[in-house]
Amino acid sequence: MSYVVEVNEKVRFSNDLPFVFIGGPCQIESPEHALMVCDFLVNLTTKLNIPYVFKASFDKANRTSINGKRGVGLEKSLAVFEKIKKEFGCAITTDVHLPSQCDQIAPYVDILQIPAFLCRQTDMLEAAAKTGKVVNVKKGQFLSPDGMSKIVEKIEYFGNKNVMLTERGATFGYNNLVVDMRGLEIMARTNKPVIIDATHSVQQPGNLGNSTGGDRTMAPILARSAIASRPIAGVFCEVHNDPEHAFSDGPNSLTFEMTEKLLKELKAIDNLVKSF
Repeated sequence: MSYVVEVNEKVRFSNDLPFVFIGGPCQIESPEHALMVCDFLVNLTTKLNIPYVFKASFDKANRTSINGKRGVGLEKSLAVFEKIKKEFGCAITTDVHLPSQCDQIAPYVDILQIPAFLCRQTDMLEAAAKTGKVVNVKKGQFLSPDGMSKIVEKIEYFGNKNVMLTERGATFGYNNLVVDMRGLEIMARTNKPVIIDATHSVQQPGNLGNSTGGDRTMAPILARSAIASRPIAGVFCEVHNDPEHAFSDGPNSLTFEMTEKLLKELKAIDNLVKSF
């Protein structure tokens, strides 16, 4: 059996276990909005018996434009994460952008996410590893899947074996990403849990001029394909009640309706593939 990353009694990531869903709005737009989206996803995943991790960013530090909305910031996010944990009891993940943020945010979340652009930054990996939290590293758009094995080695060197790897597409010319499904198998050879980020993989970076575009209708195709291609540990999707008015990543975020339909499909595919 592949390595198991145990987040809590309800959430265990392994390429051989039922998949975990990671989802939420791209950024914390307001405390009320974060709780509303979380409430929907907790109820949905409970109904479908799918382990769930809430995700939202306190700061989107890599916006296309200087005018892009970045989120509520680290300090204000702490109360939001604390309230989500208290009201829903679900596991939480968020991304960090500076080594100093790791210790600050670690008491409030269960998984620290390393953004794709920072996946090779040794100081970031060291700081995240030393918190003792689960570390989920998104594969850089510029990096080959086998290059992720060196990132696993770095984090383990700093004393943390609870590492997960996320595929989010590779740069394909300008303003486009493509997912090579072979990469899931290659990353799984590290024996670490592998996750498909279906919504970031359909981004079209910078193609709207002042913001990143995308095509949310393609995200379910990637998610279904990833689940079917080999056993994987999790699926990541950005979810929003009104994507057209989302503060960021609206074009590639799933609606509530799309999310419910997709999760039903993924559960059926996952059950089939992992029954072999």
